[in-house]
Amino acid sequence: MRILVATRIYAPEAGAAAYRLAATVRALRRAGHDVEVLTTRVPGTPGSADGISRWPVLRDRSGAVRGYVQYASFDIPLIFRLLARRRFDAVLVEPPPTTGAAVALACALRRRPYIYFAADVTSNAAAGIGVHPLVVAVLRAAEKRILARAAAVLSISAGVSAAVRELTAGRARVAEVGTGIDTGTFSRSGPAAPAGPVFVYAGTMSEIQGAGVFVDAFLQIMHRVPQARLQMYGQGVELPALRRRAAAAGDRIRFMGVAGGAEIARVLRGAAAGLASVRPGRGYDFAFATKALVSLSCGTPVIYAGVGPLRTLVAEHGLGHSVDWDAGQVAEAMLAVLRQPAGEAERERLAQWVQANYSLDSVGSRAAAAIGSAAGQAPPAG
Repeated sequence: MRILVATRIYAPEAGAAAYRLAATVRALRRAGHDVEVLTTRVPGTPGSADGISRWPVLRDRSGAVRGYVQYASFDIPLIFRLLARRRFDAVLVEPPPTTGAAVALACALRRRPYIYFAADVTSNAAAGIGVHPLVVAVLRAAEKRILARAAAVLSISAGVSAAVRELTAGRARVAEVGTGIDTGTFSRSGPAAPAGPVFVYAGTMSEIQGAGVFVDAFLQIMHRVPQARLQMYGQGVELPALRRRAAAAGDRIRFMGVAGGAEIARVLRGAAAGLASVRPGRGYDFAFATKALVSLSCGTPVIYAGVGPLRTLVAEHGLGHSVDWDAGQVAEAMLAVLRQPAGEAERERLAQWVQANYSLDSVGSRAAAAIGSAAGQAPPAG
């Protein structure tokens, strides 16, 4: 079958969605499908290549395609890109719902099915971060329609599956494919930064993650551990405020910008702990913070702050420290990590646990099977 993938983020951009989709595309191609990715042009990287069609879009100050104007710069041309494509059997679409709406319209005109990859329920998150109730109501109605009409909704976790079913009153055809990380890129093998008392946060810095809890915690311990450092990788709407809060630490808290997977892996291999968080009460309490898995796959214990399924996993499997979204508790966890650094045997155990339980290759294979099944139920493309 010929499958199109519509997404505003794709490799080489870093992010859980980009990694997840790349794994799915690899699995679809291994299964013999013809796959074309319709995505955005990334500044400073090559343009379209075989099997990947890139389109110039607007980006915010941090370089992300985030915000309704930025979304529109991808979504509106996407409709015409889909209408102009030679015949296809189905489209896999990544959030946000605006992209889902563009794909739904084009697929209706082409009479082809679409499959929605749900890493979250966007309207729940919008309500959680205080978006105007009228905007949330419109977004929720649109998202409900998009999910209910999809040939399949691929969900990354039980929490997302439940939220999708609740939103659509059980009408959505949900296939839970799980989540994972690229254990080839993020592994113990490869170059490593010098080992030391370094904490690493690598991911989005928005209201949902609440990464400021790590900045505040580090400010509490920095005078007790003069050698300690905090490195923050990524971008997000909270970045300017975090820079201001971190100013008192000088160069002991460094904001490193966006980095590729290989660089993140290199830094984590030498770090004392990786950092991950999901802020409670922001509509994402079910979120699966894959940045914790990235750290663990590199053999580095994690300090997890907040809510979500990973909090329980970290505690139950001895993967580091699970604490509330509270700077004081995070500070104590940081001190505990520095007092008793993980040894080689422990680091190997952590990496093997991720390999056995959360390899992205397995997620890609399950997603590809669900896409093939959903696309196969539609009439042949004409």
